[in-house]
Amino acid sequence: MASKRWRQYLDSLRGRMVALTLFPLLLVLPGVILLAYLWSNEVGYRQLLMKANTDLAVAHETFLNTQEQYLVRLSLSANDYRFRADLREQLASPEATKVDNLQQRLALATELDFVRILSPAGCAIAQQDCFYPSSPLLTRAQLEGPSSGVEVFSQTTLERLDPALAKRAAIPPLTGADASAIEQRGMLLHFVYPVTGEHGQILAYLAAGLLMNANHAFVDQISNTVYGPGSLPEQGLGTVTLFLDNVRISTNVPHPSAQQQRAIGTTVSDQVQQQVLLQGERWLDRAFVVNDWYVSAYEPVTDVNGERIGMLYAGFLEAPFMSSLYHWLELLLWLFAAVLVVCITLAILGARSLAKPFEIMTSVMDRIRDGERLQIPSLNTTAEVHQLAEHFNDMQSQLDQQRDEILSAAQQLEHKVAQRTQALEQKTQELQQHITLLNRTREQLVEQGKLAALGELTAGVAHEINNPTAVILGYMDILMDELGDQVTPEIQHDADIIIAQVARIRTIIDDLLKLAKQDPNTHQLAAIDVGPIIENTQALVQHELSRRRISLRLDLRADQLALADSAQLQQVLINLIMNAANAIDNDGTITLRSRNHRLGGVRVLVADNGCGMTPTQKKRIFDPFYTTSSQGTGLGLAISKRLLDQARATLKVRSKVAVGTLFAITLQGGSK
Repeated sequence: MASKRWRQYLDSLRGRMVALTLFPLLLVLPGVILLAYLWSNEVGYRQLLMKANTDLAVAHETFLNTQEQYLVRLSLSANDYRFRADLREQLASPEATKVDNLQQRLALATELDFVRILSPAGCAIAQQDCFYPSSPLLTRAQLEGPSSGVEVFSQTTLERLDPALAKRAAIPPLTGADASAIEQRGMLLHFVYPVTGEHGQILAYLAAGLLMNANHAFVDQISNTVYGPGSLPEQGLGTVTLFLDNVRISTNVPHPSAQQQRAIGTTVSDQVQQQVLLQGERWLDRAFVVNDWYVSAYEPVTDVNGERIGMLYAGFLEAPFMSSLYHWLELLLWLFAAVLVVCITLAILGARSLAKPFEIMTSVMDRIRDGERLQIPSLNTTAEVHQLAEHFNDMQSQLDQQRDEILSAAQQLEHKVAQRTQALEQKTQELQQHITLLNRTREQLVEQGKLAALGELTAGVAHEINNPTAVILGYMDILMDELGDQVTPEIQHDADIIIAQVARIRTIIDDLLKLAKQDPNTHQLAAIDVGPIIENTQALVQHELSRRRISLRLDLRADQLALADSAQLQQVLINLIMNAANAIDNDGTITLRSRNHRLGGVRVLVADNGCGMTPTQKKRIFDPFYTTSSQGTGLGLAISKRLLDQARATLKVRSKVAVGTLFAITLQGGSK
């Protein structure tokens, strides 16, 4: 019985209208859901692999930068006046005790595990003992200067250098493995610095090393750089590992049986070992690391001889990302289900409203066919259907009037019926045309509504981001006021972190707006004297520079006027001065000079004696979001470059590692 009613409903006008409305939706929605799942899974996982590849690149650069930093420390210590005086004394008349003290002092100053002073022949200067292992770095240092690289020292070599090093280097296997499988060798960052005399002759070599085995601080430093705050979702874990051959000698991967310990001594899978160590290729895929699935990236580590001796690994837990992906897919399914329910409801209600007048008309016609004299009542429907009902009523009235004349005027009645039938068909065609036009108009209105909503959403994003930050800051002030004397140092510290991070959000938004919406017509370019602006800038940054024990020297000789916006020029100078301060550890000097340009205009030079930049860093400093500081956003120099470009000025840079950096601003000449 129910199936019969269902078939009758589908055969009715209302059922067919509902079916025609829902058929495209039911046909498209499953495909859209399937495509959304496949796209999310494919593109989302590809993004995870790209992130792992980027993380490995950052870990590689951090490894090289750390190696360079230790070499710089050794260089600074080797050029210390006191050390050189002590070295000359020991070279003249070596004493074993004093040499050992000098080597220990160097090791403490450079934070290296050992430092050995060798003669040009590679022997200890006190005992003339030539046990120190032969290394290509000694030859390279003789020809090219200070050198560094990765090398593997045997257990015997480590014991002769320092028995404590050999003990630290011993990496036992995972519990239950063969005890004879203990890794006794040590992977070291090896440094050789030639100490030269006044005429360039080599007086001695400083050979130093940093043991990588179980070096938690070294791995944690790389991990903190790669997986800083905000780089992973909640419950995410980023890991970095250094392998000697296929054995983990230094890692922050948790131990499989004790999460507080590290999985040192565990080995990598045969598949990764085959591709990375034997074939020398990168490995990028999901992998089961110790006790969980990680999105992982491996690359070979080569020694000073160019041979593959281990691997560098960076990866993060897969589970938090996949959990987030499935969560959003679940929300998408619920959204599609809600849309489907709404569409079905609207289709049924719409079909009912359109079909109801025709059902009333059909019922009246059936009763008229049975002999009753009726009129179609007034219908609350569209004008076309209402007009059709009126025409039918008119026709029915005429039929009633002519009923008595049917027998005598049958021919005339047939002719009129034919005319009315033709008119009815024409009206039906017009009705169908109006319905089609109505549907097309409704679709256009819906589309225009969507486009308008999308435009409003896009226009309000920047404004709406600032509103929550203002509310957060406001409620933080209220919260701190309400706590009053109950504020503990821990609460104050957490509150300061929240306020600082909100301020950082605002700063990033402001920088983005400055970078994206700069309008040259808003700059007030005028002929100005740059001298007072530089002196005012000195007053603004003096307190911060004094706190860091950095001196700021002015050498102002320009007497020509320059075309610039004084406020924005001061903003650029402040940014360049603070960048220079960040490049100086302490007790450095920043110099600001102004000179008349030979082609007219003024040049302003900002120089420092900080750490300098590599050619690769110098090429990218004006790229948005590129920064070597953990505190910066990477927008300061990009904005400064934009401001100067819009003022028709130029900004150039020269830099040398361990020497310093010079920024040169060239302003066009101006007239009063």
